[in-house]
Amino acid sequence: MTYAAAIIIPHFNDGARLARCLEALAPQMRPEVEGIVIDNGSRQPPAVPAPFRLAHEPLPGAANARNRGVALTAAPRLFFIDADCLPAPDWLDTALAVADRGDLVGGAVSVFDETPPPRTGPQLFEAIFAFDNRTYVEQKGFSVTANLLTTRAVFDAVGPFEHGLSEDFDWCHRARDKGFSIVYAESLRVGHPSRGDWAALRKKWKRLTEESFVLNGTGPRAKLAWAMRGLIMPLSILAHAPRVLSAPGANAEEKLRAVGTLARIRIVRMGWMFAQLLRPDGAGTRG
Repeated sequence: MTYAAAIIIPHFNDGARLARCLEALAPQMRPEVEGIVIDNGSRQPPAVPAPFRLAHEPLPGAANARNRGVALTAAPRLFFIDADCLPAPDWLDTALAVADRGDLVGGAVSVFDETPPPRTGPQLFEAIFAFDNRTYVEQKGFSVTANLLTTRAVFDAVGPFEHGLSEDFDWCHRARDKGFSIVYAESLRVGHPSRGDWAALRKKWKRLTEESFVLNGTGPRAKLAWAMRGLIMPLSILAHAPRVLSAPGANAEEKLRAVGTLARIRIVRMGWMFAQLLRPDGAGTRG
């Protein structure tokens, strides 16, 4: 059967959230849309109910998993969502309705907490600063792959996602360099869980910092620009603290926790950034 669209969902060691995502998608599915879950070497392969099918990608990284999903479908439309996301009840209908608005269509990503209040510092930090996809699309020219629509024709022209860097930023910018358009669709909505503790937030930002370093380049001017970005990290605490302190719906204790998280992550990121510059091989700081 030739499908009209394929929903591609990378997964790695997150079975409970994947089950939640598929449970939300299942009532929306249509015969002309296939759903493919690509497991990326999880310790325990996930249970995937019909009408979804399970595939496997041995190479690590969500980029490789998404590429495998594209290779496994002949559908002309490609809809990307992540296993830990919670799609709105009308997500698929909306995706089919807005898919032709641009060559790439990015939707809204809201942050929700998986634990009852009060919120931790990382949770409120994420609620304020994570996933501003409208700004990403309209001002920075990319959409997160947690809520991204495109076509096979565009994907074939642009090429696969690249593992080891910010693949959504890189891929969307390669698409724009080839003349493809990107638009934002507010009605295309998914939720994403906040990082609930420092360890999870640190892991996220360490990865993003390393991926950004790869995209930054290693020439003298690029390194100078990177160093300047590192130096202004402490100043960004002062610049962004008012956003935290004025956050609606948060009490004073939550705001103070989030300001502490803001300060901590910016100082730590400065350290990572200079550590990357000092490494003789120019590699990241994983380990």
